[in-house]
Amino acid sequence: MRAVSFVCFLIAAFNPLFSQSRRPGGTSAAKALHALFDAEWDYQMEQEPTHASQLGDRRWNDRWPDRSVRAIAGRQQHNLEVLKRLEAVPRGRLSPSDRLNYDLFRRTYEDEIEEYKYRWYLVTLNQRGGIQTADEIGDSLRFQTVKDFEDWIGRLRAFSVYMDQTIALMREGIHAHMLLPKVIMERVPAQIEKQIVSSPEQSPFYKPFTRPAAVTQPERDRLLKAAGDAIASSVIPSFVKLKEFFVKEYLPACPEPVGAWQMPNGEPMYAFFARKYTTTSLTPKEIHEIGLREVARIRAGMDALIKQMDFKGSFARFLEFLRNEPRFYYKTPEELLDAYRAMSKRIDPNLVKVFRTLPRMPYGVDPVPEIIAPDTTTAYYHEPAADGSRPGTYFVNLYKPETRPKYEMMALSLHESVPGHHLQIALAMELGEIPKFRRYGGYTAFVEGWGLYAESLGEDMGLYDDPYSKFGQLTYEMWRAVRLVVDTGMHVMRWDRKKAIDFFMENAAKQELDVVNEIDRYIAWPGQALAYKIGELKIKELRARARQRLGDRFDVKAFHEAVLGSGAVPLDILEQNIEAWLQKEKR
Repeated sequence: MRAVSFVCFLIAAFNPLFSQSRRPGGTSAAKALHALFDAEWDYQMEQEPTHASQLGDRRWNDRWPDRSVRAIAGRQQHNLEVLKRLEAVPRGRLSPSDRLNYDLFRRTYEDEIEEYKYRWYLVTLNQRGGIQTADEIGDSLRFQTVKDFEDWIGRLRAFSVYMDQTIALMREGIHAHMLLPKVIMERVPAQIEKQIVSSPEQSPFYKPFTRPAAVTQPERDRLLKAAGDAIASSVIPSFVKLKEFFVKEYLPACPEPVGAWQMPNGEPMYAFFARKYTTTSLTPKEIHEIGLREVARIRAGMDALIKQMDFKGSFARFLEFLRNEPRFYYKTPEELLDAYRAMSKRIDPNLVKVFRTLPRMPYGVDPVPEIIAPDTTTAYYHEPAADGSRPGTYFVNLYKPETRPKYEMMALSLHESVPGHHLQIALAMELGEIPKFRRYGGYTAFVEGWGLYAESLGEDMGLYDDPYSKFGQLTYEMWRAVRLVVDTGMHVMRWDRKKAIDFFMENAAKQELDVVNEIDRYIAWPGQALAYKIGELKIKELRARARQRLGDRFDVKAFHEAVLGSGAVPLDILEQNIEAWLQKEKR
């Protein structure tokens, strides 16, 4: 989905995130374009202050996003006006690199404007996160000065307004029938309940005040009292209000069936999400058919590998063996975490086999927060802070270690850390003169397609050194192929949840707990899961094309530099980049 040491690559007097980007020389058109980029970056950071905080921009650290309907409508109007300003920039007078910046910027705003009409903003939370897990942002921030703590207290005091806006959107969602299914939303009350504590000190929002900081004792005493008062008066009562509303009004209104098809304009909305997340023009039906073909292809590879292992029995029996054999599982969360960290250290020194350039930013391996671990998937990645104050983090789920097989851990680590998400995202953040919206943004098909492609690089690096870990890699590839089938199946073809779970269980060796959480994730986030396999197929297609065109001159390290050299881009732009690189290599 997003441990080594780091020598800070930022000069103290220069922070590339918050300084004005260097003005391009040349035309007035280029200057006007980059002035628009700079202004819009600041506007977006102010509108999404929690995201700004996570990136290391501390200017709005005392605020939550404005989630009022009025503010959301205002942002839509603003986006329309930005497009008009962009159209006033003469694209033909720009350099090729700035024409690409222009086109990507326009595509981003056109997508935002189109999405607004489907009113997805009314779906404010789900079982994987939302305001009920808002305390997690505190783990991404640094708390070193009095102002850091005072800003957090400012957020605590403003929390009741943020909650009221959230509940207002949810109430409008009831009226508009923009609701996720009851089967996944039934998980949320237990998450809310964990925020309703008997004393402020027990609140997850109090956690920053338990960390050591260079603050005098009188200041510390003052801050602790202010934090306790804010949590007692604003945070805890807000969650009491949310739970009452959620249980009495919201949950009863949620539908029983699953799938976006039942929402207003559900099918065109899903088709839009499919285009947005895959950055292609593929229809849901075409994606479904691609998924079925990939499932059949990967299954043939699995059958061949099982035959090599001399297993006597059917495919279903082999999957049962993998799910139930004790030697494939760790007994405790601590053992599992240690194994993940050891695996990352095993991967790191092998990266030089397939890459010339490695990121300077580090990553760490940490547990998924306990509040969401039972309801979330195996792992995910959080990008580093752009100012170098926080490394990237590979979060691993330690809940029920007896359901986390060892043979999947290599493929998972390759995807989430290096050479997957961390390597790709950190390198993009370290690129030179590209606008901030590209350096710190991304396209799901590229980012997740790269993550899935990175799993296959275990072969190039010699890391799949036993048949079970290789089967684990095929299992993970099958998992993403299955996504194409079940996501489109539920959201367009009106599959029920059980049919999706059964299809997944019949084709992959994943544990039922993980399969159910995965299916529920697809229910909550229509279309996003399509990006992985579609992106990976494009990268593999381009690698095969490069190998065929260059023959013995093909260098996988050079290919990877060409793929990653422009940061995350839509798949059509990636193909253009590789074509240009191939022409250069042939010359």
